[in-house]
Amino acid sequence: MLGLIHGSGSPPESRGWPHSVPWRLGGFCFLLLLEGAGCLANPSSTSGGVNNNNHNNHNNQQQPSVNIYMSLEEVKQLLGLDAELYYVRDDVVNHYALSFTLPVPSETNSLHFSWHSKTKVDYRLGFLMENPVAMNQPQSNISTQGEVPRVPSVFRVDLFCSGKVDGEAVLTVQLNLTIHANNYTVLNFKRRKMCYKRIDDPKSPIPLNNNTLPRPDLDGVTTPTTSTQVFYISVSVCCIVIFLVAIILAILHLHSMKRVEMEDSVSDSGSSQGLSQPSTQTTQYLRADTPNNVAPVTSYPSLRIEKNDLRSVTLMEAKAKVKDIAISRERVTLRDVLHEGTFGRIFLGVLLDEKDPSKEKQVFVKTVKDNASEVQVTMMLTESCKLRGLHHRNLLPISNVCTEDGEKPMVLLPFMAWGNLKLFLRQCKLAEANNPQAISQQDLVYMAIQIACGMSYLARREVIHKDLAARNCVIDDNMQVKITDNALARDLFPMDYHCLGDNENRPVRWMALESLLNNDFSSASDVWAFGVTLWELMTLGQTPYVDIDPFEMSAYLKDGYRIAQPINCPDELFAVMACCWALDPEERPKFQQLVQCLTEFHAALGAYV
Repeated sequence: MLGLIHGSGSPPESRGWPHSVPWRLGGFCFLLLLEGAGCLANPSSTSGGVNNNNHNNHNNQQQPSVNIYMSLEEVKQLLGLDAELYYVRDDVVNHYALSFTLPVPSETNSLHFSWHSKTKVDYRLGFLMENPVAMNQPQSNISTQGEVPRVPSVFRVDLFCSGKVDGEAVLTVQLNLTIHANNYTVLNFKRRKMCYKRIDDPKSPIPLNNNTLPRPDLDGVTTPTTSTQVFYISVSVCCIVIFLVAIILAILHLHSMKRVEMEDSVSDSGSSQGLSQPSTQTTQYLRADTPNNVAPVTSYPSLRIEKNDLRSVTLMEAKAKVKDIAISRERVTLRDVLHEGTFGRIFLGVLLDEKDPSKEKQVFVKTVKDNASEVQVTMMLTESCKLRGLHHRNLLPISNVCTEDGEKPMVLLPFMAWGNLKLFLRQCKLAEANNPQAISQQDLVYMAIQIACGMSYLARREVIHKDLAARNCVIDDNMQVKITDNALARDLFPMDYHCLGDNENRPVRWMALESLLNNDFSSASDVWAFGVTLWELMTLGQTPYVDIDPFEMSAYLKDGYRIAQPINCPDELFAVMACCWALDPEERPKFQQLVQCLTEFHAALGAYV
């Protein structure tokens, strides 16, 4: 960069914490960022990014004194902090601030930046977008090029979601500042916003660009014909009838839900919002060998959720469900065995392209041995379909199957270079002594964010995973984590499943209390499992509750005990796990809250590097 001075990143002076900041991990993250901004704005700091020759040649000239920042009101709206956030202060670039991708609330549609310069500075404004389907092209109230104003001014960037799909849109606002031909600086302001598919509402206004506003007919008004009036009246009557029917059905549905909840649920004293700490009267976060010294919980909510009922599906029904993605067995070549159990195997395979046999790609191939029973084959096919038809960057649904008669079925999934996440974590633990920097805490939090993103997508689609764990995730060489189904997991990881006398192997140590007692599953029980999975990440693949008898797990949890805080796990991160293990499902956080919380904590860790 030329012209503007780069901050050195030396330790900042303490400013104190903002007053009355709620318990959210993002608070201290961005407070640290603001403290860093105060330090970086010190012109006496040494910087390797300054063009010394240019500086010496123009040391007698007046400095442009460029300032670009977010006002107190804008920071309060986005981050909930009472402070200003400077990106450039008196020609000094704050790289701490620019390095963060700030989350933008989904209801916020405009960003505001304050700026001014004492001398002439030219600018060029541009936008870079990821996932343009989710967000419309950003618009600004200033031209794409011009001069930085000499007096403090505010420019606006509008970012409206398209409403076409659910997805995360990442926007980079690129601002090029030029003092003269050989002196320029590029600033990239990164923002992230969750967009959701819009449900059409005839009463909601449609946003229009300034250039596309309808213009009235000044020459005269065209009177609609009689047939046109009849058509519009008919359409209006139909819409009103449909609207009334929808209201009646909604009222009946709500009335039915309320009646069932009154019959099946105990009354709550109130549900906490966000990542609130569970009641200390019923939850103790202690080690397994801690004496049982808390009062037992006498009641808990009973959820009306779906049950496990895989055994009612026949093999023919399972094959029919995947018939549309079935391919010929001749296109698949099996290579090395990656993982093997009693009756199941996972191979590294090669799939030939259907149109061009000279092209091939690597895949995971799940299959069974000759000694597998029909029930085991059926369960493999049925459980493999759990994520089918879902599309998200952190999910790995099946791509194809081979179900030809006379051959054992095979399930194909896209290849991920580092394979199973649990096995990868354990390999990292073995290598820890020789290479302590092999995997950092920041990497582990990044993995947790990706898992939470995938589960947030499933929750919005009302899909319940029921077996979220590190063993049911895979990872590639770019640290990208994807959630998979649990097909063959019982066979490949037998120590993680236990039978409690009902002839069904279940992941007892990962299950919520309501799932253990009533076999009830919901997004809230998936949140509980996510908390245990986060614990697995922080311990590099250790087994939770290893000293507790599986038959005593429900009593252990009901009495308020949980697994202990892992060694070297920050208190803030363990607090996230603790919230996931709240006894009342309504007190557990939503996955979207977990994504935001972990993202802010990940950014805070990056500020220390």
